[in-house]
Amino acid sequence: MDRSGVRKAVQQAWEDTVLPSLSDLVRIPAVSPAYDAEWERNGQLDAAIAHVRDWITARGIPGVRMEEVRLPGRTPLLLVDVPATADDARGTVLLYGHLDKQPPVGGWSEGLDPWTPVVRDGRLYGRGSVDDGYAPYAAITAIEALRANGGSHARCVLLLETGEESGSPDMPAYVEHLADRLGEVSLVVCLDSGAADYDRMWLTTSLRGDVRVGVQVRVLDGGQHSGIASGIVPSSFRVLRQLLDRIEDAATGEVLLPELNAEIPPNRVAEARAAVEAVPGMVRESVPAREGMRWVSDDEVELALNNSWRPTVSVIGADGLPALPDAGNVLRPFTTLLLSIRTPPTVDPEVALQALRTALSTDVPYGAEVTFPVADGAGGWNAPDVEPWLGEALDAASADVFDGGWRTMGLGGSIPLMGILQGAYPDAQFVVTGALGPGSNAHVPDESLDLGYAAKITTAIAYALDAHARR
Repeated sequence: MDRSGVRKAVQQAWEDTVLPSLSDLVRIPAVSPAYDAEWERNGQLDAAIAHVRDWITARGIPGVRMEEVRLPGRTPLLLVDVPATADDARGTVLLYGHLDKQPPVGGWSEGLDPWTPVVRDGRLYGRGSVDDGYAPYAAITAIEALRANGGSHARCVLLLETGEESGSPDMPAYVEHLADRLGEVSLVVCLDSGAADYDRMWLTTSLRGDVRVGVQVRVLDGGQHSGIASGIVPSSFRVLRQLLDRIEDAATGEVLLPELNAEIPPNRVAEARAAVEAVPGMVRESVPAREGMRWVSDDEVELALNNSWRPTVSVIGADGLPALPDAGNVLRPFTTLLLSIRTPPTVDPEVALQALRTALSTDVPYGAEVTFPVADGAGGWNAPDVEPWLGEALDAASADVFDGGWRTMGLGGSIPLMGILQGAYPDAQFVVTGALGPGSNAHVPDESLDLGYAAKITTAIAYALDAHARR
């Protein structure tokens, strides 16, 4: 493969064809189903699929086949099948991205908004630009560039789902449904992850799971005057507070249930230490600091491990609590909190859910009623070791394309499909990477994609595909 030619082809493609089409994709408000109950009628997920499909069709890749796969009652999925460059290429490469987006969210900076693409200082602003609309463009451009410059690739299947931001609830069914068509997957490329800086390529080697539990404590059938009922009937909030103390130490944030904890592998501890040494401040500076606020630990390695391998509890929603202007002197009948528990990569979400239900509903103070209006979860993922052929490809990409050698890190977020795919293809290699670097602002105002870095990631994927075909 002519590596210089690949690099030039990728850069030219990003300027000439990718940026215009990706900008138009930003304009499509393809909000994930969890945030758009009328998603089928609104048709924006279908519009995003049609837009990307048209762009790929226009590329004219020989033999490419595309299909919109739609199981009953589930979000649609775009399947792009690119034949191998040689008959003797072994295995299937599965490349993954998603086309659904987070809600727009208010508070964008002047001159920016979620559905209007703006290029400023080398970044494309707009919802879905970096999370994860660029993924199909990077995958197809990598394939095109290596084909045009003497490279090889095995059969490549691009899987573009439309429910990732809702937790990928449909993907287990799709992976099972498509198993025969996917064949023997030996390399998974995921472009929905991130980077600690823009100087080097970063591989994600672990992802935490996410268990969500809505817990409601009810003490009355209806509200009562607080002057009459308080001191006689316990506050539902106080009961719920006692229950939360069973699962989390309020002083330290330590999660107390053994089923929600896991031993951190020594190689992941070493990895966290190496990443922090390579990019000092990568963890602390990943979250905007409020003046006077202190982080959980002064040790950045501990912060990295907290965020990637230790469980955490976050209250992400509440019900039964009126807004301040509407709050009268009433002892409320119930309190409901929605908890998001990030679990270590190796924790079984079903085991975690059962432990939480048991802890929160056994011997409840005062005999209050506890129910669980929400209870779901997805597992995490811990990557296999990098095989020599892949490591050599990443070394070459680091030398040719990036300013520093490639690094690895764990992430605190979730990509549910990775654990599903590892279960289905235990011998596959994983390249979980992406352009979600510092300042990308996924899920919040001013989301943006660093265009130069996205082109570098695209080039690195071309290197990996060629090395996989030649392994």
